[in-house]
Amino acid sequence: MVKKMIKTYKVMLLPNNKQNTKLFQSAGTARFAYNWVLGKQKENHAQGNKFLNDSVLRKEFTQLKKTDEFKWTNNYSNNITKQAIKDACDAYIKFFKKQSQFPKFKSKRKSRPSFYVDSVKIEFSETHVKLEKIADSTRKNRAKANWIKLAEKNRIPVGVKYYNPRITFDGINWWISVGIECEDVVEMKTNSSGLGIDIGIKDLAICSDGNTYNNINKTKTVKKLKKKKRRLQRKVSKKYLKNKKGERYCKTCNIIKSEKELLKVNHRLTDIRHNHLHQTTSDIINRKPRFIVLEDLNVKGMMKNKHLSKAVQEQCFYEFYRQIEYKCNWSGIEFITANRFYPSSKLCSHCGNIKRDLKLSDRVYKCECGNEIDRDLQAAINLERYGEQSIT
Repeated sequence: MVKKMIKTYKVMLLPNNKQNTKLFQSAGTARFAYNWVLGKQKENHAQGNKFLNDSVLRKEFTQLKKTDEFKWTNNYSNNITKQAIKDACDAYIKFFKKQSQFPKFKSKRKSRPSFYVDSVKIEFSETHVKLEKIADSTRKNRAKANWIKLAEKNRIPVGVKYYNPRITFDGINWWISVGIECEDVVEMKTNSSGLGIDIGIKDLAICSDGNTYNNINKTKTVKKLKKKKRRLQRKVSKKYLKNKKGERYCKTCNIIKSEKELLKVNHRLTDIRHNHLHQTTSDIINRKPRFIVLEDLNVKGMMKNKHLSKAVQEQCFYEFYRQIEYKCNWSGIEFITANRFYPSSKLCSHCGNIKRDLKLSDRVYKCECGNEIDRDLQAAINLERYGEQSIT
């Protein structure tokens, strides 16, 4: 069975100084076009006029580029501003459809620098990616600046159709993300049994077949990084207080340097956690169960508990849920979501009795029928049975 889907690849870029400057300027051009559209739409709405379509705004922006004040926008790819205008209009429409909040103007300091690249003009080689108008000159020796080095070799397929290429900056490095249509061959499942997974704070995931995946936040590496993060946060805070002038805080070069160190530690922690999630979810999928059941947890409600909110946040429940879901779709495994009110932990796996007074501190489930079992393992077993009942 052949199934077509779009897979997204994300690779870090290694630009030189001139390319790095041009990437920031391209992101600034996209931000300018986005803010210009929002200003136009707000002014138009205040006057009681109808919504301005993105095609109308693109024609108006083309005339604006011919003026002396805004002719600098011609130094950058036309597709950057076109897509920024379309993105702003889409955000404006989503607000009136009550799908999102009102779009805000993008700030130079606070917003994430990003821009769109034309999917037709972008080119990939084994080691580089070619972007439009990074170099101004058309001479061969200088036009090489359009080719930016990729951090990973042979990561992105060459000579295929690309979808929605985007360049983003995360505070430290530039990244390129691009979608590619793949023909995914769905293999037949070799394991006839399903799998129930209970996710928690003590351990990341407990499976109904007895496999347990540990909490990465309890390892020495993560604890050491968290300690370093706390020290850097205190260091930055003290420097801000030391350089306070009246009611304003003065941002010195040393503060910027310390904040960059703090950002690197934050990125390192995020990478470790997400890598652990990918390894865990891939190992679960590679066992090829017939179906996978996860409980629909009320994470928003769990975050209101001041004693557990930090631990819940560090476990990245939503990311685990997201990875399991899309990897199931890739592998042809049925994904089932159990109702959040289903008593997976309180239900006895032997006699079916529900223990209403079960507390969070009770790590071992003890039933009147003599059943003694770890509460998380029992929840996983009950979730597997929930999946069996859902299929039948």
